[in-house]
Amino acid sequence: MTSPVAACPDCGRPGMPTVYREPYDPAEWICAEGHRWRAVDRPGWAPWATPAAVSGDRASTPDLVDVVRDGRRWRVGTASDVAWIAGRTSSGGRSVTTAIPAVFEAYATFHPPDDVSFDAHERAVVDELTARTPDQPWWLGYLDTGAHDIVFPDAAKVSLYWGWSYVLVEAGPEQALTWRTGHMRGDGRLPDLFFPADRSWLVSALWDDTWTDVGGSAALLAGLRRNPLVTARLVQPDEALTRQ
Repeated sequence: MTSPVAACPDCGRPGMPTVYREPYDPAEWICAEGHRWRAVDRPGWAPWATPAAVSGDRASTPDLVDVVRDGRRWRVGTASDVAWIAGRTSSGGRSVTTAIPAVFEAYATFHPPDDVSFDAHERAVVDELTARTPDQPWWLGYLDTGAHDIVFPDAAKVSLYWGWSYVLVEAGPEQALTWRTGHMRGDGRLPDLFFPADRSWLVSALWDDTWTDVGGSAALLAGLRRNPLVTARLVQPDEALTRQ
């Protein structure tokens, strides 16, 4: 008989403990449908504590595996949460696939149009994404440049692209618009990288670019293109990009 801890909270199917190779990857369960949830079988520890942390000295854990903000806890992402991106982008050039894996139906770039504020532009981007995405968590990634707000500086980080470090936190669209206080592209608040749990789209702005790349469905990108506060520009995967 399946115990409550091993029953998937989404579909009720039996779950199996996942096997991790990273010392600070949260210990979780997974079912046959791919749903994941936190373990709750380590008394005296937070349910997302890793076996490595439990077996060792708690004070020796260098980074947080969850963070607290707005009166609640938020899960910090690990390499397994971005494995579908890491190593799957092109290593050079100026095409959209330098930032976005070549797995999407369509691609585009965007930046605030002239005479449109960062706040209005970013709200429009998030509204378009939310309107075409089923209700679910979003992963928010903040690039650690050493000079810009990453919201949770003590959290564990993941490595992407050319070994750049990101803080990755599971939250949602409202947190994407409110948590940060400015980024390398201006006065806006959006994360440098974000995507929904189902990975149906990905938004990513690289360190030295003044625009943002996005991959997703043709319908989603058409909405971003039509919105006068976004005016995304559709691009081909191998097209050389410049800000236009």
